[in-house]
Amino acid sequence: MNDDSYHSVAVEDADDTRPILIVPYMWIGDFVRGHSVVRVLKQRFPNRPVDLLATSLCAPLVDYMPGVRAAIVRDLPRGRLALAQQRALAADLRARNYATALVLPRTWKSAIAPALAGIPERIGFVGEARFGLINRWRWGEKRLPRFLDKNAALALPDGAALPPEWPVPQLRVSREEALRFRQTNQLGQGGAVALAPGSVGSSKRWTYYPELARHLARHGLDVWVVGGPGEKAIAAEIVAAGGSRVRDLTGTDLRNGILAMAAAQLAVSNDSGLMHIAAALGTPTMGIFGPTSPRLWAPINGLAATIQTKTHVPCQPCHRPVCRMNDHACMRDIPASEVAEEAMRLVAEAAH
Repeated sequence: MNDDSYHSVAVEDADDTRPILIVPYMWIGDFVRGHSVVRVLKQRFPNRPVDLLATSLCAPLVDYMPGVRAAIVRDLPRGRLALAQQRALAADLRARNYATALVLPRTWKSAIAPALAGIPERIGFVGEARFGLINRWRWGEKRLPRFLDKNAALALPDGAALPPEWPVPQLRVSREEALRFRQTNQLGQGGAVALAPGSVGSSKRWTYYPELARHLARHGLDVWVVGGPGEKAIAAEIVAAGGSRVRDLTGTDLRNGILAMAAAQLAVSNDSGLMHIAAALGTPTMGIFGPTSPRLWAPINGLAATIQTKTHVPCQPCHRPVCRMNDHACMRDIPASEVAEEAMRLVAEAAH
């Protein structure tokens, strides 16, 4: 899909310079998909600055998002109201003089700070009875087919028809920065495949990454394991299986994951935030899907290959975080040899 192959949204006021705040979903993949919302807003209001509320985990993504002025970084607790922190955030937002806030999550809590800040126009779906918090109601969320449609529709004028295609998320890393990343981490200049073996929910994790790494390394490719601290154990298994050509690049800084995906020739990922990062960077990406539907959850940027089991699994897709049926056959029955063969094909294709 071409980055600009979507129905253009008319410019409404090129002279409007009032800043806009987006309150996005804070899971990594959802945060990346939120860049489509930014691009629609910039089409409508090319001179209105757009900022994103972000957690410290997601904040590095903003540095690579065209059209975003700044990240407003706050780590609000998920399990409680934290009114004092909401008030502190509201004071910060008030000082920035936002004229509009798009509140993408439909939760009550996500709308508190924009309301306390007195942002004049606060747009969101009806959600959890947010009367007084949202003052520009949108209806019909349940009729929208995909998560992306529900988010990006908020960036359109009220009542506007959805475009045939949305602008795809973009993350831009310069070639120079990718080369510096390789040099700093002593990764050499050879062909490399980045593996993202993690995900939120064990049911989305394909378990044969060690075998895949061994195959790729035997065929002369470097292999980088990318992920957070929760992937350290599986990274150790992958390194042990693949040998000296395999590097563990997991850690706490998402920026390293972004740069690794940008510097690699191919990414292989479960349905996870790193899959969306790789696709938004333009790195050819293989997505391995089991309990989730690629029709609903694959990046709209497109995947170089979508891997699913050829076994008929009647419970698929289930979207459950933990498998409780059929012994995880939707992932277990995807052999490493099949993924390795497809990965080698894509690496060869990228080399020509």
